[in-house]
Amino acid sequence: MNNRTYTFEVCANSVESCLAAQEGGAQRVELCASIPEGGTTPSYGEIKTARRLLDIRLHVIIRPRGGDFLYTPTEIETMLEDICVARQAGADGLVFGCLTPEGDIDLSLMKKLMEASGNTPVTFHRAFDHCRNPYRALDELASLGVARILTSGQQPTAPQGAPLLKDLQSYARGRIILLAGCGVNEKNIRQLAQETGIHEFHFSAREQVKSRMLFTNPEVTMGNKDADEYTRNVTTSRRVRATIEALCKDLESV
Repeated sequence: MNNRTYTFEVCANSVESCLAAQEGGAQRVELCASIPEGGTTPSYGEIKTARRLLDIRLHVIIRPRGGDFLYTPTEIETMLEDICVARQAGADGLVFGCLTPEGDIDLSLMKKLMEASGNTPVTFHRAFDHCRNPYRALDELASLGVARILTSGQQPTAPQGAPLLKDLQSYARGRIILLAGCGVNEKNIRQLAQETGIHEFHFSAREQVKSRMLFTNPEVTMGNKDADEYTRNVTTSRRVRATIEALCKDLESV
């Protein structure tokens, strides 16, 4: 299958998920911890192991915590250190974003983070979907030299945000890449591509996997008492492949 027309990035929550993404045909992964919080910086060990085992491109999120995108001086120091660590570990790309209290791009901080990133390509993540003026934000990010913007069109899912995604794709005029993500799957990716004209897609393609533990203690939990700690969500090659094929089948580029 030839996917030169499109680029598929999988949001991976582990090295295991990274390898499944590769097997399923993705060209790139974004490695994250704490995906239920929107993704936070993975460990050095995970980055190093993923880079050693993967043949495809490895992007790493730089986000010290969940929540908003307004960072303290201490959190900024952490982000700068994590950028250095991720680059040293072999990351092909970095993913981060920061805002002002007013909902604009924090230009001074972005410049500092971009400088620390050197020649490593940067994706501005879904902090973009919390910007008060997406067109101004796109202009600023393009001027900063950001490679791409991960966005759901400022809606809960990318299919819901398709009208804005289409406008932003046209407005960008090739100055910056739009990466459509959140809620993208094998059931909607083809229509999303047709409606928006976007050529890069971000999805997780996860399925539930039961624990292999034979003995469990239901009285003790390690986190949220309502969480099922004996079920994990992991990317599967089957779903990655199904999502890619849902878009690429019957196209002239296949």
